[in-house]
Amino acid sequence: MSALEPRVSQTSTPVPPPPRGGILGSAYRTLSIGMISCIFLIAFEATAVGTAMPVAARELDGIGVYAFAFSAYFTTSLLGMVLSGQWCDRRGPLRALTVGIGAFAAGLVLAGTATAMWVFVLGRAVQGFGGGLVIVALYVVVSRAYEERLRPAIMAAFAASWVVPSIVGPLAAGTVTEHLGWRWVFLGIPVLVVVPLAVALPAIRRTASGPVDPDAPPVAFDRRRIRLAFGISLGAGLLQYAAQDLRWWSLLPGAVGAGLLVPAVLGLLPRGTYRARRGLPSVVLLRGVAAGSFIAAESFVPLMLVTQRGLSPTLAGFSLALGGLTWAGGSWIQSTGRVAPYRERLMVLGMVLVAFAIAAAPAVLVPWVPVWSLALTWGVGCLGMGLVIGSTSVLLLKLSAPEEAGANSAALQISDALANVVLLAAGGAAFAALGGGSVGAAAHSVAEGAGAAVSHPAAFVVVFLPMAAVALVGAWVATRLHERPAAKTG
Repeated sequence: MSALEPRVSQTSTPVPPPPRGGILGSAYRTLSIGMISCIFLIAFEATAVGTAMPVAARELDGIGVYAFAFSAYFTTSLLGMVLSGQWCDRRGPLRALTVGIGAFAAGLVLAGTATAMWVFVLGRAVQGFGGGLVIVALYVVVSRAYEERLRPAIMAAFAASWVVPSIVGPLAAGTVTEHLGWRWVFLGIPVLVVVPLAVALPAIRRTASGPVDPDAPPVAFDRRRIRLAFGISLGAGLLQYAAQDLRWWSLLPGAVGAGLLVPAVLGLLPRGTYRARRGLPSVVLLRGVAAGSFIAAESFVPLMLVTQRGLSPTLAGFSLALGGLTWAGGSWIQSTGRVAPYRERLMVLGMVLVAFAIAAAPAVLVPWVPVWSLALTWGVGCLGMGLVIGSTSVLLLKLSAPEEAGANSAALQISDALANVVLLAAGGAAFAALGGGSVGAAAHSVAEGAGAAVSHPAAFVVVFLPMAAVALVGAWVATRLHERPAAKTG
């Protein structure tokens, strides 16, 4: 008998069939609503914080370390992901999810009550650690509580949970910041987190708590992987710091960061990931390539519209709103059963769409190109991301044994977050080297009505075109997601 086959009871009691119905059927309704609500609030926070962050940094006299408020979240989330994968595989996802939500809320409170920028950055770091715990735990819950036929649908629901926040989040955060103050953008969310947590935890305790095999002896935490997790977080932070400071002596922290990061990545990701070995390694690699190239490019879209075309920050943010809808649409398409046999081709198409959108975005730098065209272009890229991101999650769970779901889900999220950090650092360094610093300095005056006074189109092109090339590499990786069938002998 295979180790993955269900154990058959020695008594004559028949094994009950798995529950039927969809993710909102009676068997899954409470669990699905609770988890979707958690994702919704995390998405709302992610889209709202960007609006409040400039005001917070200015009030706390922290413009000089502004970028660290973002990178602190990503670097500590890497540590949280590894710990969560270990915790979930050994004790189940319940405790990791509970502690993660608690840390996420505590980080929001710490940031919202900060009176100094270093406390604010610390709050973002605590929040990132909690977010890393939560996202891996949710993937493990999906692996253990949902039938394989339902996993594409719940992943599509997770993606759809970002649609409303991506449209409403910036406007709501701007209104709250203007009338109540930036602190309430952070302090209001922890209260709301209690409701979905109370809804989801009983269902998780009933369907996915405890180890995969309760009769197996408990396995200790892998101390080597934990050390590697610290190494990957510290290394990513040092690389981010070095990329933001282009003076010669920043090469030292950059070299130390790379020395910590490379062995940690090789030890935490599946063997053969960076050789694009067929199967699970390529699934993990594709997730990083897709997320890193797209997010690194998207981070510069609002700045490009504000400083080069004179849009207000609010209008620049709304230019990306269509993307939330098309992303959800792509995720829904990949969730339908009819496309399952063509999933690999669909992911290749998705990466081609992403590469096209990133490469075409700088066309808006040409004065006669209408600004609204960028919204359509970026919507095409988000459609491609919806096809790819949901599919990588489905394939990862399909290729993972139950007792490996935590570690492999952590690897997928590490690839995602690490690619964001590294490619954002590379794009930021290239942007600064071609005059991006003066572009950023002019952003404040532009926002106050001075118009697009500073023109540095090359600083933006040097970000977008390399990221488009990275996305094209992802299209090739997407052809290697399944093992080649073994040759017949005899």
